[in-house]
Amino acid sequence: MGKTLGYMVTFTTYGTWLQGDKRGWVKNANIYQVNPCIEEANKEQMQHTAVRLSKIERDLVREAMLGKARERKQKVYAISVWSNHVHIVFENAGWPISQVVQAYKNAATVALKKNGFCGKVWTSGYDKRYCFDEKALRKRIEYVEGHTKTGTVTPEVKGFGNI
Repeated sequence: MGKTLGYMVTFTTYGTWLQGDKRGWVKNANIYQVNPCIEEANKEQMQHTAVRLSKIERDLVREAMLGKARERKQKVYAISVWSNHVHIVFENAGWPISQVVQAYKNAATVALKKNGFCGKVWTSGYDKRYCFDEKALRKRIEYVEGHTKTGTVTPEVKGFGNI
């Protein structure tokens, strides 16, 4: 296996995509099917209200994450921020992926709270997909760009993230 060129990371807002969900769910890179019993058990354990980001909040999240990438000098190849989850494809810059994801989540949380958001924003954890070659990296970028309904992949990202 060659060097890791990049990663696609997906994480969800708190309480909006629980284990057992009818859309399926991912844990430890395994994809699972619907399980209403597991989903109901997770709902009962929630300690906060589920979070759905507004358009303004999605823009804040995207800009905070892109700002963090510029600060870290880390290329972002694609980003898509939805009301209930985020997809981001970025280069492997040599930091542990857990630290990178935490930095992006923290930046977004700080931006939201500065703008009046209260409460828990993100679920713990994230899904990661490794890109060991340019073909895999392009596939992940295309997935995120195709997953974008309302132009959340900004021209800045496309120019900033050329591979």
